[in-house]
Amino acid sequence: MTSILIAEDEPRIASFIEKGLKAKGFTTAIASDATSVVPMVFNDSFDLLLLDLGLPEKDGLVVLEELRGQGADLPIIILTARDDINDKIAGLEGGADDYITKPFRFEELVARINLRLRSNQTTSTTKNTVLQVCQIVLDLRTRKVEYQGRQIELPAKEFTLLETLMTHPGQVMTREQLLDRVWGYDYSPGSNIVDVYIGYLRKKLSSEAIETVRGVGYRLQG
Repeated sequence: MTSILIAEDEPRIASFIEKGLKAKGFTTAIASDATSVVPMVFNDSFDLLLLDLGLPEKDGLVVLEELRGQGADLPIIILTARDDINDKIAGLEGGADDYITKPFRFEELVARINLRLRSNQTTSTTKNTVLQVCQIVLDLRTRKVEYQGRQIELPAKEFTLLETLMTHPGQVMTREQLLDRVWGYDYSPGSNIVDVYIGYLRKKLSSEAIETVRGVGYRLQG
């Protein structure tokens, strides 16, 4: 049975989410403070984490950084009252898979949970531990990247973007596909976030590593 950890310090909200998820067939546990989250994730077999950013004792973004830094690979959905775009960007760049602001519709929360669980299950059962395309080597377990024999450091979203391109070698990926697979929710149609992060990768790899297919998207050259 799928198990979800709810990191939420407001008892009313935590109880509402827990009752709703149990009615949908999930098993749940609640962490009401920040210091409990990391030990619970690593001591129990949770399939997904709902993470509030306003936890007592420690900011949720710090908890997110600790989890990803220690190798936690379960899907993490931020569920918070913070609706500032900078908080959303910080959460997604820090390794969150999705970001939902309060108040929210419970049906939407369940839909996003199911989406992340399906995506994680497919990824876990199909991907190799190490990906290699020409001179680029990416280790999914250690989250290390090498290019032309030298190791490069990539933040979470740059790593995921490169992983997405490397799992589709030679294939043109549209901006919309990359937005969906890397950021997990829709930016405005005029957003240039994909182009910006492609630029980051080119600076760390080489300008020729990722080809621009004008009017369509990007293709990894290696």
